[in-house]
Amino acid sequence: QVQLVESGGGSVQAGGSLTLSCAASRYTYTMAWFRQAPGKERGGVAAIGRDGSTTYADSVKGRFTISQDNAKNTQYLQMNSLKPEDTAMYFCAANGVLLARVTYKDWGQGTQVTVSS
Repeated sequence: QVQLVESGGGSVQAGGSLTLSCAASRYTYTMAWFRQAPGKERGGVAAIGRDGSTTYADSVKGRFTISQDNAKNTQYLQMNSLKPEDTAMYFCAANGVLLARVTYKDWGQGTQVTVSS
């Protein structure tokens, strides 16, 4: 089992930016971000493979960028042009397939992102 620790959440005004980080305790072959707003299902945001290949949800394409530092087993999510609808708890996940939530078994505790209008 991989231990995942997220950081970087917070509150920001619409149009602002935040960067989330997720540090894994050991090697992972994929890492991803999911988010869950109150009353909604947890949905995929972005994923990255060890080879650097990336996948994004349509709602964040062009605004969010996922990256990684393989030497540190750490992934990052740069979020720009944030909108109130981006408000959610953001969860880091590892060793799944693209943005298929059910394939991920390793999860972080989550970090809150709040975007005000």
